Amino acid sequence: MLFLGIDAGTTSLKVGLFDERGTTRAIVNEEYSLVTPTADQAELDPEDYWRACVNGVRRVLASANARREEIIGIGVSSQGETTIAVDANGRALRRALVWLDNRATEQARQIAEQFDLKRVYAITGDPEIVATWTACKILWLKQNEPDIFNRAHKFILVQDFLLHRLTGRFATDGATACTSLLWDIQRGTWWEEMLAFIGITPERLSEPVLPGAIVGTLRPDAVSELGLLPNVRVVACGMDQASGAIGAGNFAPGTVSESTGAALAIQATVPASNLDPTGRLPVYVHDVRGAFLFVPVCNTGGMALRWFRDQFGQEEMRAAREQNRDAYDLLGELAAGIDPGCEGLTLLPHLMGAFSPEYNMDARGVFYGFTLRHTKAHFARAILESIAFMLKRNLDLMQSLGVPVREVRSTGGGAKSPVWLQIKADVLGVPVITLEQEDTAVLGDAILAAVACGTHKTLADASAAMVRVRGKIEPDRAMRSAYDDAFARYVGVYDRLFAR
Repeated sequence: MLFLGIDAGTTSLKVGLFDERGTTRAIVNEEYSLVTPTADQAELDPEDYWRACVNGVRRVLASANARREEIIGIGVSSQGETTIAVDANGRALRRALVWLDNRATEQARQIAEQFDLKRVYAITGDPEIVATWTACKILWLKQNEPDIFNRAHKFILVQDFLLHRLTGRFATDGATACTSLLWDIQRGTWWEEMLAFIGITPERLSEPVLPGAIVGTLRPDAVSELGLLPNVRVVACGMDQASGAIGAGNFAPGTVSESTGAALAIQATVPASNLDPTGRLPVYVHDVRGAFLFVPVCNTGGMALRWFRDQFGQEEMRAAREQNRDAYDLLGELAAGIDPGCEGLTLLPHLMGAFSPEYNMDARGVFYGFTLRHTKAHFARAILESIAFMLKRNLDLMQSLGVPVREVRSTGGGAKSPVWLQIKADVLGVPVITLEQEDTAVLGDAILAAVACGTHKTLADASAAMVRVRGKIEPDRAMRSAYDDAFARYVGVYDRLFAR
């Protein structure tokens, strides 16, 4: 028996094929490019998600030489917040407003004037009212593109869009909808008071299902496009942070994982939603029923490195093509030759505003302290260190609230870089655990599909069978002083430039 995992991220969609023991049969990555009409806007044609899904599934099947009769389940997860206005047939009426899009700042202000922030946090788990959230984006459409708003049959998220294209059903789960500012994490349903304020009813959103639930089987056109059989069951697997936690074996309190993909996100499983009296840590619905996740998110994590690669790494990209290697590996090798602290060079990687724990959409990226001595290699290492500093700042807050951080499970594309893993271990001062499958969101999707299809009885059983630890990176204590100084400089630069 085989299971497909499909995870639609910010800049790419991944498809993985796994058996019931968690063995990776094949995994592929389909990239797409955001459209940025202005510095604060980020859009994407929703058809790019579907094209990437179709291409990814077909590539995986060909790569694994898998028989379609073996595939019994598909798990689907995605980024959160990205807003797609669709007609009754699920066709997009305009480009998606990607979660990074900050155009709805005025609408966020309007919502903030109407709703007390402490109450918003208690109901939704969202610590700030910012333009990122789906509610703000829908209100922006209502006020700025009323024709689109009025014509829209539904406003859906990326996971919902893919589930509809696969099954014909408009469905979502709380683990996906929990950062929309529209979802009541306590009651497990849409927050009707917020819906009323922005001017929609629950019928204009997707139908809620439980995380890990079977949404349906493949519709005929999906069968044709994907090359699969019609009886394949399709499972809603939550946001990529929740499914990624499952794929990392993070489903019980006391476990901490981090994912460095386009964004940096930290996941800590907690048993209740009210454990942060400061109201600074985002609370997500977990794929584990009855559990929650603290999920501090830094919106331009690995995306900062991709920006650097695309703008200044042409030499590395050319060499990577010639050597059949990855340009990111070559940039990592450059960074490895530089001492910790980059000889005073510091990056604030807030290319689209700052999220956890600062929540300042006016913050911007800053390289600070560079001199004539600094080289491309220094800048590459400064990017890697800056993401580790963001990770530390959030874990420090978690620990102050009593969340134990004895080790960190590292996932996502960043977990493929030995240099980056060592930097994280050294900055945090705790071991970093690596997994055989770094792309834990698609593995988590497969795990949830395996449970939904009855191949494994529980998530614990499935995790024990399908999640494997690869290694442990111990922190180098000799680096502690250099990184303490560099971290203090990182915090100090942010406070002097952007603290409010």
